[in-house]
Amino acid sequence: METKGRPSLVSSVQAVVIGYMGPDFSEELRLLSAGCLVVAGVDEVGRGPLAGPVTAAAVVLQPDNIPQGLADSKKLSAKRRAYLAVEIQKAALVSVAHASVEEIDRLNILRASHLAMCRAVAGLGVDVHHALIDGNMVPSDLAVPSTALIKGDGRSVSIAAASIVAKVVRDRIMVDLAQQHPGYGWEKNAGYPTKVHREALENLGVTPHHRRSFKTVHNML
Repeated sequence: METKGRPSLVSSVQAVVIGYMGPDFSEELRLLSAGCLVVAGVDEVGRGPLAGPVTAAAVVLQPDNIPQGLADSKKLSAKRRAYLAVEIQKAALVSVAHASVEEIDRLNILRASHLAMCRAVAGLGVDVHHALIDGNMVPSDLAVPSTALIKGDGRSVSIAAASIVAKVVRDRIMVDLAQQHPGYGWEKNAGYPTKVHREALENLGVTPHHRRSFKTVHNML
């Protein structure tokens, strides 16, 4: 990655983020200034649903080409997330990975989430100098220097970008699965335990895409 002219670039980005109340580029700037030229934001989505995979994304933003309006994916409309996901794909290096329902049931949801994160970072195909991880824990198997940021999707634009991409990709997976298994409302609830989903479990039963290790599903078996 080209480093020539980095000090002036960092200074110009710093001027933009000062005073901005949403996620910013300050954590990335600190690492860039310390010589970490490839900084990835990493986030996952899908710990809470009763069905479907857990999905993680890793995103390396370019300091001079950061899409405007990045924020915690939960605070954005579906339309806005879809738009930003396209802009992120155009402007950044992006990798998305999953841990399957079988892996969730075998490992537990936390370890499966960390597995998806490790796969996403590995899928970038570049040497990541530092990873910013959303949450309070760095995956134990992540083979790059990392920092955990509590509520990182509201602090770091790189993590926010990862949260947006992961959410958009996983929601689309659940829409596809909803067509195969109608009645559970996955196209709207993404597998989360809404009233419609719980009632469908009682009336239609458990599908191969349900997480049998989760109490609500386990009690149906």
